[in-house]
Amino acid sequence: MSIRPYRDIARRKSRQITVGSVPVGGDAPITVQTMTNTVTGDAKATIDQIRRIEEAGADIVRVSVPDADATAALKAIVKAARIPVVADVHFHYKRAIEAAQAGAACLRINPGNIGSAQRVRDVVKAAKDHGCSMRIGVNAGSLESDLLERYGEPCPEAMIESALNHAKILEDNDFREFKISVKASDVFLAVAAYQGLAEACDYPLHLGITEAGGLIPGTVKSSVGLGMLLWSGIGDTIRVSLSADPVEEVRVGFDLLKSLNLRHRGVNIISCPSCARQGFDVIATVATLEDRLKHIATPMTLSIIGCVVNGPGEARETDLGFTGGGAGSGMIYLNGAPAYKLGNADLIDHVVKLCEDKAAEIEAGRVPDAAQ
Repeated sequence: MSIRPYRDIARRKSRQITVGSVPVGGDAPITVQTMTNTVTGDAKATIDQIRRIEEAGADIVRVSVPDADATAALKAIVKAARIPVVADVHFHYKRAIEAAQAGAACLRINPGNIGSAQRVRDVVKAAKDHGCSMRIGVNAGSLESDLLERYGEPCPEAMIESALNHAKILEDNDFREFKISVKASDVFLAVAAYQGLAEACDYPLHLGITEAGGLIPGTVKSSVGLGMLLWSGIGDTIRVSLSADPVEEVRVGFDLLKSLNLRHRGVNIISCPSCARQGFDVIATVATLEDRLKHIATPMTLSIIGCVVNGPGEARETDLGFTGGGAGSGMIYLNGAPAYKLGNADLIDHVVKLCEDKAAEIEAGRVPDAAQ
């Protein structure tokens, strides 16, 4: 029996579009995005939140534009943002046109929900004139009434049909710079819809489990659903939807991609859950290191293990490591090899410095434009 290499994920072949300067689909890295939760009309508050989102590493950010005040503020927001801004539009075609004129890189809109064929043509023209791509965003909670009447309830078939109907409207208007999402809060429903859509078209897919919940339950639910899809090669950009700070969505998104070896950013900490054998307070140390190291974007691995049972073995596989040895000290590992003993009291500051130095070393030798 032949076994596929266990770290090998063969990604679905999709066409590629661009969201501003960011490619989505094809052989481009899977991008991580989030959405602001400020009042968009308050440009300063929205820009301040986008700045924190950028620092967390997001590739794309979405803002809701429910009214004219929001689209009026969007121009300043787009100008200030360092990453592409997607305008989230529902029903009102004028908001979509205003958002395109304000410089949005992408419009999240369902063309079948904005009225007449002429309105669709007007939005498509605005997108073409201003270099916008689009996202067709189907949601199980807001399916068209005729589909619900025919299928009886939200189901994968109804969601796929909705997505393809919207796609045909854009294709009939000679517009193909779009990606598609078919989100649901039910993991089984969302996964089945994405699997069917992946077989039915070659457009890039935006993955998400919508309304997933708070930080912990939402992370678990999203990891189950998105993990299944990403493991099978489906997905070109992801948004982890949490009732939490958007920065947390970005962090969870990158951790999800890290876990599947699909993309790497920042320090990946391998740590034990701790037990009576620990030679130092593992849980408090890891929590502090996660905070102190979040400014590092360079991919690297760090093991923080409480004792010598698994510590040396884990440290052999990481760039940097510390293994507790008792008596107030432990062993520092560099590039998988034991290097020197270090007192527990000096652990955090010393490891932060090691990681910063390692990042500088990696960046100095990095090939320009290498995809992470």
